Amino acid sequence: MTSAIVMAAGKGTRMHTAHAKTMHNVLGKPMLERIYETLKAVSVEKTVFVVGHGADEIKDYFQDKVEYAIQQPQLGSGHAVMQATQLKSEKGKTLIINGDCPLIQKNTYMKLLDFSNDYPLTLLTVKLADPASYGRIVRDENGNVSKIVERKDCSEEEIKINEINVGIYCVDNELLWKYLPEIKNDNAQKEYYVTDLVEIFISHGHKVGAISAEDPMEMTGINNRKELSMATKWLQEKVNNELMENGVTLVSPETTFISEESEIGEDTIIYGNVRIEGKCVIGKDNVITEGSYLFNAVIGDNNEIRSSRITDSKVGNGTVIGPWAHLRNDCDISDNCRIGNYVELKNTTFGEGTKCAHLTYVGDSKVGSKVNFGCGVVTVNYDGKHKFHTEIGDGAFIGSNVNIIAPVKVGKNAVIAAGSTITDDVEDGDMAIARSRQEIKPGYGLKYKNKQ
Repeated sequence: MTSAIVMAAGKGTRMHTAHAKTMHNVLGKPMLERIYETLKAVSVEKTVFVVGHGADEIKDYFQDKVEYAIQQPQLGSGHAVMQATQLKSEKGKTLIINGDCPLIQKNTYMKLLDFSNDYPLTLLTVKLADPASYGRIVRDENGNVSKIVERKDCSEEEIKINEINVGIYCVDNELLWKYLPEIKNDNAQKEYYVTDLVEIFISHGHKVGAISAEDPMEMTGINNRKELSMATKWLQEKVNNELMENGVTLVSPETTFISEESEIGEDTIIYGNVRIEGKCVIGKDNVITEGSYLFNAVIGDNNEIRSSRITDSKVGNGTVIGPWAHLRNDCDISDNCRIGNYVELKNTTFGEGTKCAHLTYVGDSKVGSKVNFGCGVVTVNYDGKHKFHTEIGDGAFIGSNVNIIAPVKVGKNAVIAAGSTITDDVEDGDMAIARSRQEIKPGYGLKYKNKQ
């Protein structure tokens, strides 16, 4: 069995935030969610979040997906690990992870887990061109870790070492709990450090291994807003590069944000300042222009989305949307439709070839094929207490400035005259006119304007 202890109790003082540091988003997801999803992907069966500051926020978000341990007060990384007592009786491997390191990829964890088969304690390390003030990894003649030396304590030879510890470990769980009591706090800070396990394991005759990650950026710990931005940029670039390698055109990749879960077909063109979040599935040969936002959207082929917002909705093929259209709450748009500027659709289906060009709201409606909406149409679906449904049949023509007060059914090939307020069903092929007859009062316009 593989378990994980994620240390997420710190206050994150340098973030200057009222929230838990590890709940800040990196490319649309909290740091802890990214770590949790990666751990699930490498088959970690039991995860314990060690929480302190912002504990309620973390628990409210993750609910019962993980187990929790409280670290209060925070007395160092070793002390954090000691709080995860749920794992005391478990066998197998345990990953020890910093909750502010969300960029570590699945493959890196897999390599660490595979490498740890030969070691009761394995460190994840990274090699830097300039290791600066970081502690160096010192290896023996067999390549095993012999010690970690802090920069201030390095000899002339040790200071040349460019491999550093990043604070991520894989350890035999039974040995972990056997040796945790040996960690002491006899240091200036009076804290317990998990790094002491290296010396403790070696003193008991155990080999300690280390495997170096390929990309140092994966190991980035996020402690302030600048580092948060850098992490987002790194992940954004990684996702965008993979999409471009697979045939997607990103006109301005540096201003385009796309979630890793999204799938985008070849020859789709995405302009700058576009955000695609959640689980989006976008087909081939689409054009998505500046300012568009998609969340959990399913888009077919050969569509044009012009500066519009589509959430939790589906669009077929050959449809033009926008500019400034808004589709939300389970809309389902068929092929060859037109949804124009300042049109909002909510929980609505459109049949093939239906057109709604501008300034219209259609909510809680089922609309057939080849229906035409004029300007300023509203399906009035809410009476202040309840939502009601509208149904419009194939080929219907809805004139401009029409209010359809649901529940109403408009039949096939029916016509509703402009300016009408419809409260009753309209049968197939009928015309509905519901407006006052115009009355002209000669001269009254000028008289009204001149009235004091």
